[in-house]
Amino acid sequence: MTDRQEWWRGAVIYQVYPRSFFDSNNDGIGDIPGVTAKMNYIASLGVDAIWLSPFFTSPMKDFGYDVSNYCDVDPIFGSLADFDELIASAHHHGLKVMIDQVLNHSSDQHPWFVESRSSHDNDKADWYVWADANPDGTVPNNWLSVFGGPAWHWDSRRRQYYLHNFLDSQPDLNFHHPDVIDALLDTVEFWLKRGVDGFRLDTANYYYHDIELRNNPPKDEVVEGSIGVRLDNPYAYQLHIYDKSRPENIAFLKRLRSLLDQYPNTTTVGEVGCDFALETMAAYTQGKDKLHMCYSFDLLTHDSSMIHIRNTMETIEAGLGDGWPCWSIGNHDVERVATRWGKNHDSVAKCKIYMAMLLTLRGSVCLYQGEELGLHEAKLAFEQLVDPFGINFWPEFKGRDGCRTPIPWKSEPLGGFTQSSAPWLPIAESQRPMAVNEQEGNRHSVLHAYRDFLHIRRSYPELRHGDIQFIYNDETTLTFLRSYHGKQLYVAINTAGQDTILPVEHKLTALTLPEAIHSGYIDGDTAILPPFSILLASVIT
Repeated sequence: MTDRQEWWRGAVIYQVYPRSFFDSNNDGIGDIPGVTAKMNYIASLGVDAIWLSPFFTSPMKDFGYDVSNYCDVDPIFGSLADFDELIASAHHHGLKVMIDQVLNHSSDQHPWFVESRSSHDNDKADWYVWADANPDGTVPNNWLSVFGGPAWHWDSRRRQYYLHNFLDSQPDLNFHHPDVIDALLDTVEFWLKRGVDGFRLDTANYYYHDIELRNNPPKDEVVEGSIGVRLDNPYAYQLHIYDKSRPENIAFLKRLRSLLDQYPNTTTVGEVGCDFALETMAAYTQGKDKLHMCYSFDLLTHDSSMIHIRNTMETIEAGLGDGWPCWSIGNHDVERVATRWGKNHDSVAKCKIYMAMLLTLRGSVCLYQGEELGLHEAKLAFEQLVDPFGINFWPEFKGRDGCRTPIPWKSEPLGGFTQSSAPWLPIAESQRPMAVNEQEGNRHSVLHAYRDFLHIRRSYPELRHGDIQFIYNDETTLTFLRSYHGKQLYVAINTAGQDTILPVEHKLTALTLPEAIHSGYIDGDTAILPPFSILLASVIT
């Protein structure tokens, strides 16, 4: 297979959350024409592809992750013609387009569910996961929703419970039914025929459930701060072995891959969230007959230590085989990196060094819109929240709205995002100094650092495709080699606010980095790393 056909290996994928990107018609909501209008900006970053968060027809109870029509654009975002124009514009700029596919569940307003809930004997009666109540009327088992409470909702029409891993308005589809598989793959092919280059698969390990509906066991130990664990959410107290990550999922992923193989140069990246995410990533991407890539939540936690980074990388490398990882340190579901890892102290410098770290690790990369500006988490009052997850768990959990506020294009009251006086989420006043127009004129800005480093990554195949070999780490320092076709790059990263001095066993020639990036240097057989700096050097053999 040629490099051109495997464009996704080492690719950098820019995640666009359309509601918050750019509002082209001034109704307060970002839209597809707004993304097209900013295509020059996206291309200028030096990324390879765009991932569009859902824009399908939806009642928007979970802002598009509750789909009521998989094959159309919701009017608030535009039309199919607008989407076709976006595809054409992206391809003209040399960018691939990936779209979110939410296959695990639909909206309760989807015609499939409307029919399914109408009776026990209609054509789609078993397209969703229905179960009788226990003799005392209680829920069928102990499964819990990610959004809090039981994962079962009573339906008075069918007089049964239906399964929902997320909101009760997001019923889970029954992947054990072959007609469901066929119908979902038809919706995937609909978009392939329109020219999309790939799919980001939402909750890719949730598709199948245990057909016997066995109870999940409790966790032996619940440690706050570990992957996905918040003690205010009872979901963290179970070991989720029966409600997700089922072995039957492998067969579906193979069917999905078989479909994509009929459309050359297309790809998939699956979102994997579970207790054994790294092992699941390996299982889902090995063998070149399932997913092309997966990413987990392992780098979306509050642990930014280089100990954690190295442990995560080495764990997946040890079990990955011929599979391929994709990494992300920010997305639409987690607190922004500048706040989560930067702690708002030297956050500009920290945003740059964590970006450099991410772009030098082995694998493909997803960058969330606004990370290239160093945006911090917006602070919202309870009455400003729209995210049902945040509303349910306030005040211990502030929800996801703080990372979803509109992109500030200009340092003006409405941020250049819209002319509407009522954007769907408030424009964060504290982010206005970080607007695109402000950073364009500052050669030392986070924006310029991203552009510069993305150009460096494209220039060195070692960074896009090479193997990785870790050398040293402590809490704040990480060093490793990237090797490809006989060439090696030495990478040393310092995420601390003081100098770090490291012995170097290799003969090195340091690369000259652009001024927006804090660079280390070599002094004899020593690497000198100033605060928040990176050293890139060619290994002389």
